[in-house]
Amino acid sequence: MKIDGRTLDHKTLETIRIMAVRRVQDGEAPSGVMKSYGLCRTSIYQWLRDAKTGGETALKSHKHPGPTPKLTAKQKQQVRKWICGKDPRQYGFDFGLWTRRIIVSLIESKLKKKLSVTTVGRLLADLGVTPQKPLRRAYERDPQAVEKWKNEDYPKLKKRAKRRKADIFFLDEAGIRSDAPLQRTWGAKGQTPVVKTSGQRQSVSAISAVTARGAFWYSVYTGRLNATRFIEFPKAFMRNRRRTVFLVIDGLPAHKARLVAAYVQSLEGRLELHFLPGYSPDLNPDEFVWNHLRHHGTTKIPLRKNESLRKRVEQNLADIKSSPKLVRSFFHAKTVAYTMY
Repeated sequence: MKIDGRTLDHKTLETIRIMAVRRVQDGEAPSGVMKSYGLCRTSIYQWLRDAKTGGETALKSHKHPGPTPKLTAKQKQQVRKWICGKDPRQYGFDFGLWTRRIIVSLIESKLKKKLSVTTVGRLLADLGVTPQKPLRRAYERDPQAVEKWKNEDYPKLKKRAKRRKADIFFLDEAGIRSDAPLQRTWGAKGQTPVVKTSGQRQSVSAISAVTARGAFWYSVYTGRLNATRFIEFPKAFMRNRRRTVFLVIDGLPAHKARLVAAYVQSLEGRLELHFLPGYSPDLNPDEFVWNHLRHHGTTKIPLRKNESLRKRVEQNLADIKSSPKLVRSFFHAKTVAYTMY
């Protein structure tokens, strides 16, 4: 009974080819060899020709190269350079986020090659380019000031803190609402799931400060933040604190008010304020406190009936304070990468 060789896997066929050629080379008749395998007699003659010109290597299975790529290796790398770290608007597109269709248009415009959306998707995967949620950056941000802070100002601050045996705290504020957008959940296609939450809208604000050693301080409050209100927090923060504190904050007007400067001066060096470059929230590890609350707070666990948002936030912040390891992790996030001092 004849066997259709196309039904055999590549490895089995490779083994048969090599063994059949060896048997013929040892003196057996080609027809008898193929009959013993149940395969068509004429197939072995091509195998013998291949073995004569290329040896047994020519008999081994090789992955089919597929269609000839439309882009060369150099062109593929050029596409990667166009995308990574760049914005579609830099190439004349209106949309600020990369899509496969925009990349199709970009390749067609610059390389005069027409690729399908599916092909571009495979190309991006081969280039190690993946879909990601981007970080926001303000136009007003000064990249040189950011680099100076990371490479000069902060290292100098660490050295001063070590000499004076001071603690470096990063401080920030945030507002929290009970009706913040919920995160994703699962449900039947075409049927949007419903999550029951309180219809009473609640909002509170919180302020916190973190160190690379895992220390954490916080306070929850309501109302608008101004200089008069803000000064209450450093007063509470410094109460019973023995070591000098270098407090790193952003340039919020309330932080730079004369009233605050006068209070800092009254402490005679026990407290220093150091300001981050403008529009650089990513340089403040305390931002990850609010990121943690977004992923583990009311957007992840909606308020129960008659539950107080303030109490929930206070409990969430107390949980963070009880985990120095978690606080230290805020300093090692890839967008901050502050080293311990």
